[in-house]
Amino acid sequence: MGEYLKPLPSKNLDAKPLWDSCKHHSMALQRCVSCGQFRYPPRSLCPNCHATETEWRPVSGRGRVYVSLVMCHSYGPAWEKDVPYNVSIIELEERVKIWSNVIGCPPDEVKIGDPVVLVYEDVTEEISLPKFRPAGNRTA
Repeated sequence: MGEYLKPLPSKNLDAKPLWDSCKHHSMALQRCVSCGQFRYPPRSLCPNCHATETEWRPVSGRGRVYVSLVMCHSYGPAWEKDVPYNVSIIELEERVKIWSNVIGCPPDEVKIGDPVVLVYEDVTEEISLPKFRPAGNRTA
């Protein structure tokens, strides 16, 4: 594994279980015990009902592209080799939206509504980033 030059996620108290689950290639997200809503990014208060009791639950890893845009400029040396690339919001089956990238296809072919599946990019010994790949049956 080479040196990873991009910023790494913080393993703060709220986020540590998320990044630990991603490292094991089995993403778990916070779910409010009171109202049942999943949430991302991790935080101590439910944005839906304001409850503080939470549990970590595995997610299916299946979802659809909610929004996607193509980045055509590098915003630093670490991204130069990636241009062009997409930044997407994925809505998981659990009805929670997360920011990520769709990989495995040209960035300009990622369309709203496309089905995607979760994959992981092992970027350091401690961090695996969640990414998504097209899942067949893409919308026209």
